[in-house]
Amino acid sequence: MNMPRLNRRTLIKTAGAAAAGALILPATAQAPAAVTWRMQALWDGGTTPQKFEERFVARVAELTGGRFKINLFSAGQIVPAAQAFDAVRGGAFEMMKTFDGYEAGKIPTFAFTASVPFGFPESDQFEAWFYERGGLDIARQAYAPAGLHYIAPTVYGQEPIHSKVAIRKVADFAGKKGRFVGLASAVMGAFGVSVTPLPTGEVYSALDKGVIDVADRGDLTANLEAGLAEVAKFIILPGFHQPTTATAYVANRAAFDKLPADFKSALSTAAKEVSSGLRQQMVASDADALTKYKAKGVEIIRLSDADVLASRPKAVAAWRTATKNDPLATKALDSQIAYMKELRLL
Repeated sequence: MNMPRLNRRTLIKTAGAAAAGALILPATAQAPAAVTWRMQALWDGGTTPQKFEERFVARVAELTGGRFKINLFSAGQIVPAAQAFDAVRGGAFEMMKTFDGYEAGKIPTFAFTASVPFGFPESDQFEAWFYERGGLDIARQAYAPAGLHYIAPTVYGQEPIHSKVAIRKVADFAGKKGRFVGLASAVMGAFGVSVTPLPTGEVYSALDKGVIDVADRGDLTANLEAGLAEVAKFIILPGFHQPTTATAYVANRAAFDKLPADFKSALSTAAKEVSSGLRQQMVASDADALTKYKAKGVEIIRLSDADVLASRPKAVAAWRTATKNDPLATKALDSQIAYMKELRLL
């Protein structure tokens, strides 16, 4: 086989073609550029839930080979908690950890993606609604008109009710002033509570000053770390107002859409891992937390199962009212009721 003769002109053409190819290849072959986001969480610095948010951002970085960095801020560090929704929506920062119930007054569907009073008794059941019964898609539809993207929930167990007065039965809530958010606001209002939906960071002060008598705030350990044992000498269990809880990772939609597929996958994977890890940690720490509350002079009051069960029909009626006849909220509730019946909870 005769080899072609190489002259200077041929070499120049060959070199030029190679250079042109080099200009094209990196667009498809090289790794995506690094991305840096800012995220404001729900929690104060140093608390157990915030430590899990630290795990979340570290895991995202690990899954992307360090190319996706999320700078984490604690509650209120960038904007006050009540302004986070609009701040992320407007692009002031890219991501927040939030509780959908804060915006349920404006977007009724959020009442059902945050928690269902007297609803799912097990965290795995609520999480399964998101991943196996269409809840994740419903949450994303609810956020989409605001230019936001719902990434994934963090689902954990009951939150207690902290009280300045003894509550021995559900009927004792009538006439009390309380802090509740989301669907719990409507349900506790149906039981005669005068509800004020304060931000999480204001619960301690409101209890201390007597602005409210009872409050939902967070899980047992987080509330212990926040000092609620100092201002409320009674804990009411079970947390029927919020038997399972979902907080949410939510991003600015335009920023999310610009991410490469592996970055988006990293967010979802890290979120699911944090959900499982935090839930397990809370199960392990609840007994220890209750012991510490008692040592601080807090009385643990457990309502009877019969009393809670007898109160449920009033709560179910409040669920329906909370949809405000919004089509997507109604779809969310109908799907949850169908799943509860499937689980023989209703």
